[in-house]
Amino acid sequence: MTTNTGNIIIDGSDNRPILIDVTKLAKTNPKEVIVFSHGFKGFKDWGPFNNIAKEFALRGFAFVKFNFSHNGTTIDNPINFTDLDAFGNNNFCKELDDVGFVLDWVEKNLHSDTIYLLGHSRGGGISILKTAEDDRIKKVVSWASPADFSIGISADRNVSWKEKGVVFVYNGRTKQNMPMYYQFYENCQENRNRIDIKSVVKKLNIPQLIIHGSCDTTVKISNAKDLKRWNDSAELSIINGADHVFGGFHPFNLRELPLHLKEAIKTTSNFLER
Repeated sequence: MTTNTGNIIIDGSDNRPILIDVTKLAKTNPKEVIVFSHGFKGFKDWGPFNNIAKEFALRGFAFVKFNFSHNGTTIDNPINFTDLDAFGNNNFCKELDDVGFVLDWVEKNLHSDTIYLLGHSRGGGISILKTAEDDRIKKVVSWASPADFSIGISADRNVSWKEKGVVFVYNGRTKQNMPMYYQFYENCQENRNRIDIKSVVKKLNIPQLIIHGSCDTTVKISNAKDLKRWNDSAELSIINGADHVFGGFHPFNLRELPLHLKEAIKTTSNFLER
């Protein structure tokens, strides 16, 4: 039987709260901890993420997932984007700092010195980048991660963004136009080295696993191949037929996980257990 400890609140970037939950086997204190980062327009309880947490807990891990401080949700409403101003003020550096705050909490409260990072999509890229900043991370796994955070944010393509101060991204699921303020572009320019995934992967000195779906139309499979090319020692697993979310959807109402997600979990678990 697994247990979930939810509603843990810590301070995140700009003193905004981060909501954390921990899933593990009941009456155990696992020493191996997975810290999971959700992706863009995501949240910790999206779709099958709670089911995924249980699967890893059954394999003996403590599974920690959290809402980034500026992902657009709130403590009172952690599964809907009700704070679009926070969403608009998010950036990669705030997310990197948030992971650091979560790692501090894990070290203090779960008393673990074996911490792994796992991230989906943008969260995968953030997880990779964080390895360059924190030596507490023993292994890193990315699911459907982009290989470059700078695509689409070049100065010559964003004149109107600067003039208007905001661009909007449409969320097809919620039918919301979600703002991204110009500070996002400025932060990327000011922190080019910090968000350079290629540079980090080339210097990576811990085990790395890259998982990607062959039919991912959101983040092309070429991203996974680039990550592998930059790190010969990394393990690459292509899941044939899998899409960007490995068959997941929100809200998730199936008793069993999709086959592609099961494969991603099994491959990840085997990698972490070695």
